[in-house]
Amino acid sequence: METSEGITHSRRHFLGAAAAAAVAAQFGMTGDTQAQSETSGTGTSFGPVKQIDAGDLNVGYVEAGPVNGRPVILLHGWPYDIHSYVAVTPLLAAQGYRVVVPYLRGHGTTRFLSSKTPRNAQQSAFALDIIALMDALKIERAILAGYDWGARTADIIAALWPERCKALISVTGYLIVNVEANKMPTPPKSEWAWWYQYYFATERGVRGLKKYRHDLAELVWRFNSPTWKFDKATFDRTAAAFDNPDYVGIVIDNYRWRLGLAKGEPRYAAIEKRLAAAPVIKVPTITIDGAYDPFTPPGHGSAYRKKFTGKYAHQTFKVGHNVPQEAPRAFAKAVVTVDGF
Repeated sequence: METSEGITHSRRHFLGAAAAAAVAAQFGMTGDTQAQSETSGTGTSFGPVKQIDAGDLNVGYVEAGPVNGRPVILLHGWPYDIHSYVAVTPLLAAQGYRVVVPYLRGHGTTRFLSSKTPRNAQQSAFALDIIALMDALKIERAILAGYDWGARTADIIAALWPERCKALISVTGYLIVNVEANKMPTPPKSEWAWWYQYYFATERGVRGLKKYRHDLAELVWRFNSPTWKFDKATFDRTAAAFDNPDYVGIVIDNYRWRLGLAKGEPRYAAIEKRLAAAPVIKVPTITIDGAYDPFTPPGHGSAYRKKFTGKYAHQTFKVGHNVPQEAPRAFAKAVVTVDGF
């Protein structure tokens, strides 16, 4: 695949051509590389899942690389799990990074510590989960990289707690939600792509997610990534994460909250007020778009460019929505590159 196109350089800083070539060589990415060969020579499974108490959760996560390496936290989206990074992780670990990949609340082996904790899925809850995880792992500052729910979570931490974020990789750019603004309609084609959001707003959708959680997720995978030829084993490996007892509740609450149909918790109100103001992100950032992702806004990143005021670059990969799993070498290269900003 073409690893990037329309790359936009910050006027203040970017890697020199020689340094960029060296990074590319480390990942075997010289010239044009077809997307189909992206996963060659990369991992297909993780080591054992670890568990740690952090905030409201007992978090399941995998870790690779030296414990004293520069921390990178990789955040998955929906309907996906940590295996979006199964090929990215060994690439970064080989470069000396301490790589941490957690299951988000409601996924995999992550569990709530108390049955009394509301199964809240508003955006600030996810961000505080990751900060609690960093505290539990004694990680003061990390590179944060994510897509979908994971990109939104990373964006929030970078915007509100920049001292915890050394640099940012954000797929699809700036994803912080303003619930009031989100009530406004978008063009019909865009609304059609979000069909499951409206399905989940109904009790029929709740029952459908309970009964058909795997079938629904596979349908979304194929729509989100029309050029990704994943096999049954790849999907089934991730689908196991949807058997979490809180999965349905978290998914439903997330999409209903974003439509203004589910109330947030009072303890998050002050944070949500700050997020509603659409704070800019000042940490070094690379934004990535998937060229075939139906949710990628037009304009090669122009739609959200003004929200990133630090050292910045934008890249477009010829893949769909699940960028790290569809283009692991290019994604890992972007992490190394942003670390050098």
